[in-house]
Formats: sequence, structure tokens, C-alpha cells
Amino acid sequence: MNPLRNPTNRLTRRDFIQYSGAMASLGLAAGPAAPVHNPATSPPATKIRIRQVDSSFEREPLIPYRFKGSAITESWQTAALLESESGIRTIGLCTQGVLWSDSSVFAAHSERAGNALMYAVTDRALQLIRGVSFTNPVDLLDTILPEVYAYAKKVTSNPDLRKTFALNALVSVDNAAWLLYAQENGIKTFDDMIPARYKPGLSHHHTKVASIPAFAVGTAPDAIKAAADQGYFIMKLKTGSAGTQPEMIEKDIAFLTALHKAIGHYETPYTKSGKIPYYFDANGRYEKKETLLRFLDHARKIGAFDQIAVIEEPFPEHVEAFVGDLGVRVAADESAHTVEDAARRIELGYSAIAVKAIAKTLSMTMKIAQLASEKQVPCFCADLTVNPILVDWNKNVAARLSPFPGMSIGLQETNGHQYFKNWDRLTQYHPYAGASWTQIRKGVFELNSDYYQKSGGIFAPSPHYQALFSGS
Repeated sequence: MNPLRNPTNRLTRRDFIQYSGAMASLGLAAGPAAPVHNPATSPPATKIRIRQVDSSFEREPLIPYRFKGSAITESWQTAALLESESGIRTIGLCTQGVLWSDSSVFAAHSERAGNALMYAVTDRALQLIRGVSFTNPVDLLDTILPEVYAYAKKVTSNPDLRKTFALNALVSVDNAAWLLYAQENGIKTFDDMIPARYKPGLSHHHTKVASIPAFAVGTAPDAIKAAADQGYFIMKLKTGSAGTQPEMIEKDIAFLTALHKAIGHYETPYTKSGKIPYYFDANGRYEKKETLLRFLDHARKIGAFDQIAVIEEPFPEHVEAFVGDLGVRVAADESAHTVEDAARRIELGYSAIAVKAIAKTLSMTMKIAQLASEKQVPCFCADLTVNPILVDWNKNVAARLSPFPGMSIGLQETNGHQYFKNWDRLTQYHPYAGASWTQIRKGVFELNSDYYQKSGGIFAPSPHYQALFSGS
């Protein structure tokens, strides 16, 4: 039987390797990487040796989510297991985002094959760290990322592969490493887990974090209005409509007009202006700055300009246009693969960064958030249509970022409840399913002392994901 048609949607790493045996023809050995010798930034600094690794995944069907001129219809939830020499075992999770991380890989393969390629990169990373010793996950990631990225380029036959593809594949490995680091050092809270050098960028404690739903290209304004009626005060609005550039901008302008007519008059207590802010994400569809200026000129014409809080990734990554003179806040997301890339975007006038601990690893996110803090560039958390447990990994970051300009609470995109067909089942895998701080109430998560004590539940085991490795 073809394991990718397994009715349980569950495969072990052994099953996958048998199915993907052709990968071996690439001739890339899977020997361990050199041990990590960099000292931990701050005590405790227990040296941890990884004795054993394993991985698995499940396929989850989606309501088609359209962006970047295409659509995803299923999401692979991968799990990485690390076992230390002391016998501690931890499981890290990841939601794969092939279309988001590199649309060229998505276009070159079937949706399942693209996911299989990313999963192969995750497995490669696990083989690299078997037998490796490390003292903190940030240094571990820095050590393996170059080789993992090189392998990802080879396995996808894409020499221009975006680094975000490799980082996305590393999320489950990085999360498992953080959990192992915490257990080995007796750390019980997210605050205590943050290394000293990254604490300034993650030092706030919000009592509320906005839940930002995402609306695909082509969404009817009535659907957005319905969300506003439920209390959502900031929503991620996908622009960059399908078609040629002239066709795209005409559709986007028409959408903006209808949107502003539908919700432009709504009020909210969470912004200084009292008006609903607009958050647009073009996912790199605007090929020229002049096209974006047409969109902004139209916003001025209809009185919507002052409500634009942020425009995310308007241009393809290779278009290094200066955006500091547009009069609106422009955010980097997938173009800010690493902290070095984020620094370059800031030089180009980008005045916000969408950080994604659930897509670019917590380790890289800590580095980017700290750089942004030093440069006084605000951050907010974007989603990758992740599962409920990963929502709380992301929420731990969103809850600690400084308030976004013009707003009084933390910001976090969460769209899984909109697109996972089996979202209600997935919520039951959360170790604190039903906790008040996992619920969206009038568009926000309310975070109390129990939330901060439990760190959103990320340190608690999930019986469902543990069962994936019951035979290991």
C-alpha cells in the first residue's frame, strides 16, 4: 500500500524512508555534525548529548487557503523526537508551509510531494544531530543550518531555494531541542528559558493578545464584516489578486473600496484612533513600487489611508526597493529569513517585522526580535495556519513583544480555526484543552497568571503526539 494513502494519515519515519528511498540516490551521507562547542549565553549551561532521534507526521485536510496565486488543501503536522543521554525524551511539533516558504517548490511538485521534500529535510536535520552535544538550542541551530540548507537545495533540485524552506523544516527539531534544554536544566517557564541576551526583546507581559484572522485573496467583504461583528478588530487581508499586474491592481483597488465601505466606520477600544486598522499582506505579488503606490493613492482617495496599520511583504524578495518613503508601515515576513536578512530589510526602510517562531524556529525568532528591539522596529506574530499547540508557542512570543505602535495589546495572527477542517479535534490534542487562555473571546486571547505560570502549556506533554512514537 502507498503509505501516503494510509487512511490513518500517520506515518513513521521508517515508513517514509521506505517510500522515499529514491532520496538516497542523492548521495548525501547522514553522518553527525561536529559537536557544538559554543558556551550557553547564561547559566544554567548543562551540556546535553542527543542519543537518539525519531520523527513522524500526520496529514490534516484544509479548507482551500488561497494566496501567492495558488492554494493549499492539506497541512502536514510533523513531530521530532529527541532523546538525551540522560534518558529525557522530548517531542517538538511543526506545521509545514511549502507554498509560504518557497512557492517555486510548491509549483514544481504536487502538494504532497512538496510536503514530502520538506519532511525529508527535517529527517536530515535529525540525522545530523544524533550523537551531537550542545548547551543551548540557538547555537545548535546556527551549527546545523548551513548543512541543512545545502541539503534542502539538493533535495529540491533548487539552487535558489529560499532559506525559509530549511528553517520551516527545522521548527520541530528546534522546539524539541528547547524542551530538552529546559528539562535538562530544570527550567519550568518560558521566561526562564529565554537566554539573557534575548530577554530585552521579549520582556513585555501582555494581559491580552489580539487574535488576527486571515482572509484569502478574493474573500467577500461581507465575510470580513462578519468577523468584525464578532469582535475581531484587526484582520490579515490578503491582496495580490491572481492575474497580470494590471489585472491584479484593479482587483485589489476594488477590494479596498468594498472593504472600507464595509468596516471602515467600525470602532475598537484597542487602537489610539479608535478605528479598525487594516493589515494587508501581498505575499510579494507587487513587482514594482509604482504598482503599490497606485494602491496607496487609492486608499488616500477613499479615506482609508490613515487606517492602514501595516502592509506586509509587498514585493518579491529580489526587489530591494526602499519603502521608508511610502508613508505607511511596511513589514518584512518571509524575506527576513535570518537575523542578517532582517537587518537588510530594516536598511531598506521596513519598519516592522512579522516574526514566526512557528515557521522560522524559536531560535531564529529570538535573534530577530532582539535585533528589532535594538533598532526600535516593532514586531508582531504571524501565523502559518498552525495547530493549537503551536498557536501557544507563537503566543508565548506575541505576549512578550512590545506593543505595536498605535495599539494597546499584543498581536498574533491565528487562522487555523478558519482553515483546518478538523480544528475541533486538533484542539483536544492540546495538554490544556479548554483553558480560558486558549479561547478567543471577542477577538482577543485573555492571558492571566495561570497562562504565564503554564507558559501556554508548551512544556506539558500531549498524549496524542506521544502516541506517534509509542513503538520507538
